[in-house]
Amino acid sequence: MLNISLNSVNRHVDRKDLDSLQRVEARHTGSVLLQLLIIFSLLFLVCLFLPWTQHIRATGRVTALQPNQRPQMVQSIIGGQITEWYVREGDFVEAGDTILRLTETKDQYFDTSLLDRTRSQVMAKEMSLQSYNSKIDALADQMEALRESGRLRTEQARNKLRQARLTVASDSMDLEATRLNTIVAREQYERMEELYAQGLKSLTDLENRRVTYQQAQAKLLSAENKLLASRNEVINAQVELNAIQAKLRDDLAKTSSDRFTALSGRFEAEAGVAKLENEYSNYERRTDLYILRAPQSGYITEILAAGIGETLSAGEQVVTIVPDQYQLAVEIFVRPIDLPLLNQGQQVNIQFDGWPSIVFSGWPNTSYGTYSGTVVAIDRTISAGGEYRVMVAPDTSDEAWPEALRVGSGATALVLLKDVPIWYELWRKINGFPPDLYAPTASTAPAAPPKIKVPK
Repeated sequence: MLNISLNSVNRHVDRKDLDSLQRVEARHTGSVLLQLLIIFSLLFLVCLFLPWTQHIRATGRVTALQPNQRPQMVQSIIGGQITEWYVREGDFVEAGDTILRLTETKDQYFDTSLLDRTRSQVMAKEMSLQSYNSKIDALADQMEALRESGRLRTEQARNKLRQARLTVASDSMDLEATRLNTIVAREQYERMEELYAQGLKSLTDLENRRVTYQQAQAKLLSAENKLLASRNEVINAQVELNAIQAKLRDDLAKTSSDRFTALSGRFEAEAGVAKLENEYSNYERRTDLYILRAPQSGYITEILAAGIGETLSAGEQVVTIVPDQYQLAVEIFVRPIDLPLLNQGQQVNIQFDGWPSIVFSGWPNTSYGTYSGTVVAIDRTISAGGEYRVMVAPDTSDEAWPEALRVGSGATALVLLKDVPIWYELWRKINGFPPDLYAPTASTAPAAPPKIKVPK
């Protein structure tokens, strides 16, 4: 039938009786196939010049844009035993609402009058501090009195020293006068002896001169003794002055030492007061921490601690609160090779898990069920998984994200890059080249990412 054998059947078969065979052999399928090939080739060539949007594909999850809007773990600051619960999972709580109440588990805080006794200790320590202050003031007054008394006694001793020095000066002048008188009396006596030897003077006159000379010598000796006594008085006055000053320094040093001792006691009392005040504040604060309160408004989503009587340690996680007001965002993770292609303000197409969508990666305008976003932050350090985290916020100029989205939902993102022809994209893929380095210009750049206000 296929005429591929050397034994032909044409002489045994009449083609005129086979209508189907005649119709098949009469068709010009070769020309039709050629036309179709030409048409499809032209269409393929035309398609090669159609625009194609380069992109980076990344996966991530839905989160909140600001840290205080993300799910928060509420921890117990102090350790204790649970005595009562005030919430259950799914409840809405306002900031400051009571979540649970604890009782003390440490024996050092079991005293029910701990605050009153600590306050009494503080008051006693403050009274001790006041006593030290009074003692310091009394010692300061004593030092001032010692200085005044020492000044007066020193001035008195100095006056006495001056008087003694003046007496020495006076006695010195008397001594010189007496010495001159003695010299004169001696010369007169010697002349009288010469005159007596010559017979010009009587023995009585000579004896009178001898008596006068002896009296002058006695007065000279008395003047010398008086001068020595005056000089001794000067030395005694100087010694007394030095003794007064030394006694004053000794008394001042002793009083100053007592004052410094009192100052040291006062400082210790101040430190004790500060320490007790600190302990009192800690006890008072710990009493407030027996009640675990909600740090912000939100919904209780998970309770990690169980029933009554369970013991919690300090810093242990108790419940999870999801804020009721939040602004959604998507955190995606990109490879390090794609990081240089990203810029803040860059447009991103996002497909959320659970929302039906039809995605044409190269033609984002023709995709269905995707939502637009804008890159607002790019991490400066790589994550533990070897990728960089990128935060994407909703694009306010496009369709709003679904209201039913929840934090933690999965998402797939296409970060849109430069528009290139399809032939160029095929050539790039075949050669294994990365996408072109892309930076949006002022005319093509999307709207600026939303600004996050940081409170002062």
